[in-house]
Amino acid sequence: MAKRKKMVTPKPAMPKQYHTEDNIDSMILGEPEVAYIRSMPAAKAFAFMGSPGKKSFFPVTNESDFIDVIRQGIPKIAIDNLVDKTGIPVNEMAILMRLSDRTLRRYNPQTLLNPEQSERVVELSRLYSRGEEVFGNLDNFKEWMNSTVMALGNIKPKTLLDTSLGIDILMNELGRIEHGIFA
Repeated sequence: MAKRKKMVTPKPAMPKQYHTEDNIDSMILGEPEVAYIRSMPAAKAFAFMGSPGKKSFFPVTNESDFIDVIRQGIPKIAIDNLVDKTGIPVNEMAILMRLSDRTLRRYNPQTLLNPEQSERVVELSRLYSRGEEVFGNLDNFKEWMNSTVMALGNIKPKTLLDTSLGIDILMNELGRIEHGIFA
């Protein structure tokens, strides 16, 4: 006689909510939840764009929620905030966004970027918020981004920002630095 499988009822999904720097500490999870829900990096990257809690964005509770944000389009104001925080000049940011400098400057702050541009904004926000976390402050990370790094083939990390693969390489390098692995 065959055994019957026990039916498991899935837990209801947690409601989405906006995150601000005030409620990031309340999102700290213990093991094993932290292995499945990575709200902290998403909230920090979202806050790094300078628009937490604004109605122009979808709520972001974890990194996969960025997919909806990217598909909707991120307002150009997020690029302005990135320029201010990262120190990347507007003309260089335009190159990273695959726009002409003139076009980028012509966009008003509420103009929604296309999905490719929105994705690059999210990638840069994630990278710089992660770098700030690993290096202890943003100034140290910016200094690293502008210095020649032997582990990257004696290039400046900033030169890798124009591709998603380059940003992934930098994220991986930040993980190695965080764990004390220097090549």
